[in-house]
Amino acid sequence: MKFTAMAAAAERTGLKEAYKDRFLIGAAINTAIASGKHPDITEIIKRDFSSVTSENDMKWGSVRTADGGWKWEAADHFMNFALQNNLHAVGHTLAWHSQIPQSVFKDRSGEYVKPAELIKKMEEHITTIVGRYKGKLQAWDAVNEAIGDDNQMRKSHYFNVLGEEFIDRTFHLAHEVDPKAHLMYNDYNIERPGKREACVEMLKRLKKRGVPVHGLGIQAHVAVDGPSIADIEQSILAFAELGLRVHFTELDVDVLPQVWNLPVAEISTRFEYRPERDPFKDGLTQEMNDKLSSRYEELFKLFIKHKDKIDRVTLWGVSDDASWLNGFPIRGRTAYPLLFDRKHQPKDAYQRVLAL
Repeated sequence: MKFTAMAAAAERTGLKEAYKDRFLIGAAINTAIASGKHPDITEIIKRDFSSVTSENDMKWGSVRTADGGWKWEAADHFMNFALQNNLHAVGHTLAWHSQIPQSVFKDRSGEYVKPAELIKKMEEHITTIVGRYKGKLQAWDAVNEAIGDDNQMRKSHYFNVLGEEFIDRTFHLAHEVDPKAHLMYNDYNIERPGKREACVEMLKRLKKRGVPVHGLGIQAHVAVDGPSIADIEQSILAFAELGLRVHFTELDVDVLPQVWNLPVAEISTRFEYRPERDPFKDGLTQEMNDKLSSRYEELFKLFIKHKDKIDRVTLWGVSDDASWLNGFPIRGRTAYPLLFDRKHQPKDAYQRVLAL
């Protein structure tokens, strides 16, 4: 009886309260949530989360018009949502190779613009958006995914025009405009050997050049059976040793069959739909539900163990119905990667994380 009463009391207070002396618990939110179209999700966020990240609304492709102007409505909704609900807010992202028009990098004949021209565009973009939310946003995913799946610097348009200088400039510009903002480098698969080492080496180069990198975001789009806890722990230690605060920025746990040998989160990747690749259309089996819950439990046990190094654990979404994994890398699958189900009810995994 006593345990049931304790569990009920804990559920009223939620994850935010349970983890308040450990690290921030965050969620990425979409435009609909930020603009108040899902009041039940708003209530979940108020109870369970202490931080929010803008899922798409602050990316170049979302906040700029075709002619280089600005459209602030969605980004402002996000900012207002965070302020109204007294939430730590993370901007995402200032420099990323994806969701940005080709015209930023190439002229009408398809040739790359001169370095000075790209630098000018970056200066205008970063100083404007960081300046608009200065003192309101606490943190930025400044540069996103600059290392490729081959563990080399990604040959993005940014890199092809400016080399690593695009990273230095992004951090310096953001820091000059908002010296109090916590600036992070953010990437996926850096909890795995190979890409982890490539990331550590890049960060050492940045620090040697005096680039103001304050934190490291491990996206943590993980599967139910990998990477191992030992590998994830190794990454926490490796990045903390560089003097960086560690953030888990985009956590979700995929239960669906992997359709590639190397898991990637490169969002242009697509595979065709087949029924056998979508085995839980009518709901998770008890066995898989237990696996998912255990995976979340072991992940959070690890995070708690290293709470002195970790500032924040953010889930990439609130509920399964709105997860990007329903459409990536195969459109139309039924994914179960988060702590709340399609009806916005807490899952067993939520109860396990709360009980810790």
